[in-house]
Amino acid sequence: MENFPVINLEKLNGDERNATMDQIKDACENWGFFELVNHGISHEFMDTVEGLTKEHYRKCMEQRFKELVASKALEGVQAEVKDMDWESTFFLRHLPQSNISEIPDLTDEYRVVMKEFAKKIEKLAEDLLDLLCENLGLEKGYLKKAFHGSKGPTFGTKVANYPQCPKPELVKGLRAHTDAGGIILLFQDDKVCGLQLLKDGQWVDVPPMRHSIVVNLGDQLEVITNGKYKSVEHRVIAQTDGTRMSIASFYNPGSDAVIYPAPALVEKEAEEKNKVYPKFVFEDYMKLYAGLKFQAKEPRFEAMKAVNSNLSLAPTAA
Repeated sequence: MENFPVINLEKLNGDERNATMDQIKDACENWGFFELVNHGISHEFMDTVEGLTKEHYRKCMEQRFKELVASKALEGVQAEVKDMDWESTFFLRHLPQSNISEIPDLTDEYRVVMKEFAKKIEKLAEDLLDLLCENLGLEKGYLKKAFHGSKGPTFGTKVANYPQCPKPELVKGLRAHTDAGGIILLFQDDKVCGLQLLKDGQWVDVPPMRHSIVVNLGDQLEVITNGKYKSVEHRVIAQTDGTRMSIASFYNPGSDAVIYPAPALVEKEAEEKNKVYPKFVFEDYMKLYAGLKFQAKEPRFEAMKAVNSNLSLAPTAA
């Protein structure tokens, strides 16, 4: 299997811009995942985010997770557990309104740092969307506009820790799924691995690299590109040694954004064969996804086609 795509964003500023854009294009078309280095977020700042996140887990979440495991009698589990994930998480919402001030247990320093981190990741996500537009032949800003809805995009961060697990063969850190939203940017542990994606029928490790940002594409980009880019199934394997940190930020459409294939990317042939992805309101897709997250995505798209066959008259995203 070829090497996992690692893209040096600094090379966009020099003679290697075209080659770097080709790398991004290939990663989007053939992997649905890639890893960024020299992405503009300083190593020192990332070290601060990591240190505060791990400290918060140790002080506020580790004991709670142990109690949860004990209460569900998972310590001596003998059979595969299919209805839960071996993870300890909390969720920060940044847009349209932040909830960081409402999350209990966070220190003032951690709140300030995570707000700053969100701003940097939001800018990186929007820059990446414009690079995708360039590769797709769409006007600059098309994807950001498609995500906008009436109140702008939704944007949030899932902070997760995957504690060491005595029987990783019986429980997943996170079960296999595709992400429902737009573009996902992940700052992951560089010492404890676990993230895998499905490529050509095989599970491939996403390599932990210090100070990198892993990017993957969600279901909405598959719809907007009419399948040119695809969201990819991925999972987290529980590990027997070490706790894995994962800070995943989701840059998604606004709840009322109307999502549909970009007309410039729908070939006549696809239209004639009725191979065009559905048109729907993002919030409706999320309601469906909530109950079907760990199942195949294709039936979700088909269900949205059936539900929204009358949506062709709906207004397009502002």
